[in-house]
Amino acid sequence: MELETVKSDLAGLFETQRLGVLATQAEGQPYTSLVAFSSSDDLKSLLFVTGRATRKYGNIKKDPRVALLVDNRSNEAVDFRQSIAVTATGTVEEVQRQEVRDLVQAYLAKNPHLEDFLDSPSCALLRIHVGRYYLVQRFQNVVEIHVKS
Repeated sequence: MELETVKSDLAGLFETQRLGVLATQAEGQPYTSLVAFSSSDDLKSLLFVTGRATRKYGNIKKDPRVALLVDNRSNEAVDFRQSIAVTATGTVEEVQRQEVRDLVQAYLAKNPHLEDFLDSPSCALLRIHVGRYYLVQRFQNVVEIHVKS
């Protein structure tokens, strides 16, 4: 599969899906949660917001390695032939909003209903620096994409 086609598929999936499943870990135990996300235009990073009092935030502070799963399934039989899923793996850092206004605007462009949540002092804007994407199409076609910083 051609790299430009893969990038186009990723960008299209990220544009149409609002939620992903974030996997963090603490003491070797995986933990997952739904997060609203957005992606950078170059696909090198993904953004999400969470409260600082959440389990996922605590897990990230202990171990910044995460995975985010995004898919377009409809829970129908056709998904085995037509669904697309991608797992992004990488490390997370908290974004200082005054330094990266553009990222905040990009996140809110996709998730305007979360503006109050993002503005809350108890919440953090987090960026995943993606190291790899694992794209699965037609249930068995898997492509691994290494992201260059």
